[in-house]
Amino acid sequence: MGKTKIAVTTDALAIIKINILVERNVFTNRSQAIQEALYEKIERIEHRRLTEECAKLDPVEESQLA
Repeated sequence: MGKTKIAVTTDALAIIKINILVERNVFTNRSQAIQEALYEKIERIEHRRLTEECAKLDPVEESQLA
């Protein structure tokens, strides 16, 4: 998938921490650091939503349907 440029406003401490990670070669650049952080957050949210929906299921009823 292609890349799309966006502008992000954040506090200075977050930028300092990202810059340190880039300097330590944890990430190639700030864009990579932010992109990976976004994907990790999205994945956690999606996983949590799936867990919440699964908790609503009745195991007995699901067994009967299977």
